[in-house]
Amino acid sequence: MHNDGKVVPFNRAQATPSPLARLPVVVLQVRDKAAQQLQQGLQELFDNADDTLFEMADKARSTVDHHIFFEAMRDLRLKRKNFERVFMEQLFVAFADLGLAGRGDMHLVPVVSYEGASGTSADEAEKAVALEAMLSRVRHRDGLALGQLSARFSELLGRRLDDHENPLGPALLCEFFLQAGRSLGVEIRVKLIMLKLFEKYVLSDADLLYAEANQLLVATGVLPQLKAVPSRRPGAPAAREQHHASQSIAEPPFEPSGQEAFSALQKWLVAVRGSVAPTLEASTEPQPIATRDLLRLLSHLQQYVPEPDADADFDLRNQLEQLLTRVSVKSGRSRVLEEADEDVINLVALLFEFILDDRGVPVAFKGLIARLQIPMLKVAVLDKSLFSCANHPVRRLLNEIANAVMGWSPPGDNPRDYLYLRIEQVVQRLLNEFVEDTAIFSQLLAQFSAFTADERGRSELLERHTHEAEQERLHTEAARQRVAQVLNRRLLGKVLPQFVLQFLQRAWSQVLVLTALKHGEQSLQWQTALRTMDELIWSVGLQKDTEAGRRLLEQLPGLLKALRDGLTSAAFDSFSTREFFQQLQAMHVQSSEGEGVDVLVEVREPFVFSPSLPPPHEPLPDDDSDLLKVQQLRIGTWIELQQNDAAILRCKLTAIMPPASTYVFVSRTGLKVLEQTAGQLALAFKRGALRTLDNGLLFERALAAVVGNLRQLNRGK
Repeated sequence: MHNDGKVVPFNRAQATPSPLARLPVVVLQVRDKAAQQLQQGLQELFDNADDTLFEMADKARSTVDHHIFFEAMRDLRLKRKNFERVFMEQLFVAFADLGLAGRGDMHLVPVVSYEGASGTSADEAEKAVALEAMLSRVRHRDGLALGQLSARFSELLGRRLDDHENPLGPALLCEFFLQAGRSLGVEIRVKLIMLKLFEKYVLSDADLLYAEANQLLVATGVLPQLKAVPSRRPGAPAAREQHHASQSIAEPPFEPSGQEAFSALQKWLVAVRGSVAPTLEASTEPQPIATRDLLRLLSHLQQYVPEPDADADFDLRNQLEQLLTRVSVKSGRSRVLEEADEDVINLVALLFEFILDDRGVPVAFKGLIARLQIPMLKVAVLDKSLFSCANHPVRRLLNEIANAVMGWSPPGDNPRDYLYLRIEQVVQRLLNEFVEDTAIFSQLLAQFSAFTADERGRSELLERHTHEAEQERLHTEAARQRVAQVLNRRLLGKVLPQFVLQFLQRAWSQVLVLTALKHGEQSLQWQTALRTMDELIWSVGLQKDTEAGRRLLEQLPGLLKALRDGLTSAAFDSFSTREFFQQLQAMHVQSSEGEGVDVLVEVREPFVFSPSLPPPHEPLPDDDSDLLKVQQLRIGTWIELQQNDAAILRCKLTAIMPPASTYVFVSRTGLKVLEQTAGQLALAFKRGALRTLDNGLLFERALAAVVGNLRQLNRGK
């Protein structure tokens, strides 16, 4: 961290004169004091990030998530000092920019928000939602103190400085944090955790930051007439530590009603207002319908939600329009929705449009999940924190259901299996029992989570067994291929008795495979098995008039014993090999007596264990786009494959096995259902028969997508 006001980054040092020289000394004092506090906050952040990520890894439901969080811990440890350095450099550059003569020379970058560039990814949109909520909370909580600080900076600089240009404002502090975090190779979940930690250990102390800065400026006579804003936690570090201890990373500090976050969303919902209104001419001034009456209308509609397999579409907004029309006719006055209630209705309707169009939800479950729309809407009307609190039981229940059905494939002709029936029970209970007490969602979440945890435990156990079996199979296959190479090297081109060749290919090859698997190819047992095979080949190729041929009968008992010992070690039945030994002894006797062997064969074809190979296809170039898509698949990725018989298979990548990069997939129960080479998967991508499924949290993905679409809609107006 820079401690001297005269020290600036190298690329700024060339500016003449230095912009720092134009800043009043008190501004540099404010900067240095703030830098100390921010540095302390960052240190607390990183000290606690390790524990937080370790806890997340410990609670991870899959080995993929476990690996992600541990890799993030490692990445943070390696890059921590660089992260802190970049953050502080950004802070010092922002203060240096205050001394620039022209506003156009400022190097300020706006923080990412809902108003990001078009084409923003779902991850960026999700990050933008989190940032918008963070900034809203700081502005609501400490906006007055920040405004006074900006006013005092403006007085000193002789020009207006807005809060978003203030180097100590939450917008730029978040931007410094994002800039520093660019070097981290972590996924969106870890980034969101880091943002929550930044809010907890840095932004939560913004009131102390602004209070101390304002005090320094007041002491030098800068706008002393502005009434001081009392700190929420006067002074002591102990108070700050107690405040930190009271917050939980698992449950971000959203305000109870969630109204602030919802208010941030409302500015985008303006574009779709007016879509729910009575279809009649208003004879008098429209009269808003009370929220309590709206809930009664929704409870009425809840009793008439169609069955999931019904042909008719259930358009919630259309149904509400009809009800509003009937109520208006009865009362003789045009009854309309409150603005906030209409925004909630439109937002929930748009969320469900995304959910019911999402490929991750199997078609068989879409009608079932659609029946949750009215219960979720009633919750949203009652509790706006549904849109801001990731741990809200309604969000978690929907995400849990979506996660459970991700890997579901139709079980034969009857799609209503035990998983379907279990989710149907959850939906039906909500439709029958939920009025306004949201506690039922927590009860159902606990029950369904216990059910899915049990299912997941069984599937993970089977998946581990599948993985181990695949490893053993490939290990065996590698040993078999190695034995085939050994046999081919010794047999190709040789002329041998047919019964000996059959023995080597059918029996002794198995002895070699089992020896390699059990003892390895560097073992004494492996060398003994090879030597016995070589002696057998040598023995049947001897000429009777050679010295070795004349000594053969002396060596024959040892060779026969070695052969029998090898077959016994491979659990061969002595009866099945008795004929071979009889023929071998007879051949050696005949050879010693000068008689020829009747049937000899020349080995011309190489020996193979697995004659059935995958269908050949033209090799794809290394830069083929679909082959690159295959290489980007990660363990835990869910795919959907349209098979030849028109059936759709959903399965999860559980292993990529060397040496040929065989991709092994399992069903949601953990059983192996598919094995493909990279080339086969690439061709499936090309045919459009294969697609990956997004297994991110459904509600969060839906919210990010809806906000992105609304942003584009507002820009088009």
